[in-house]
Amino acid sequence: MELKIKKYNELSTDELYEILRLRSAIFVVEQNCAYQDMDHADQRSIHLWLEDNEGIVAYGRVVEKGVFLPEVAIGRIISRIRRKGLATQIVKKGIEIAQQEYQADRIMLEAQVYARSLYEKCGFRQCSEEFLEDGIPHIKMLWIKE
Repeated sequence: MELKIKKYNELSTDELYEILRLRSAIFVVEQNCAYQDMDHADQRSIHLWLEDNEGIVAYGRVVEKGVFLPEVAIGRIISRIRRKGLATQIVKKGIEIAQQEYQADRIMLEAQVYARSLYEKCGFRQCSEEFLEDGIPHIKMLWIKE
């Protein structure tokens, strides 16, 4: 399995297509949630994914501070292969990238409530009440460098 890290302008058209295809398969089709995934944050993000010989198996992005949250953000965390720690690897690497590239000492994300424990294992703590986004319960979570 290979880890890939690229800024938007470094992505090939095939890589961007595969990223958007996987996000759509999980967030729109599997979760039965009609929403606009392409949100103009991709252009101001660093994309990271794990890839095997069949394609992308886990993905996430690190978004510049202020694009849609007041802090550097991690988002769109997904894994095609579940319960193998791949999403955790992506989140932990995302934290490293946020610190290296954006000098982040605080990182925010909006987590689907069912995935709270994934982010807690990586050091995030809930910092909001539950809210609905696109019909799915979410919470804001914050990671603070110790």
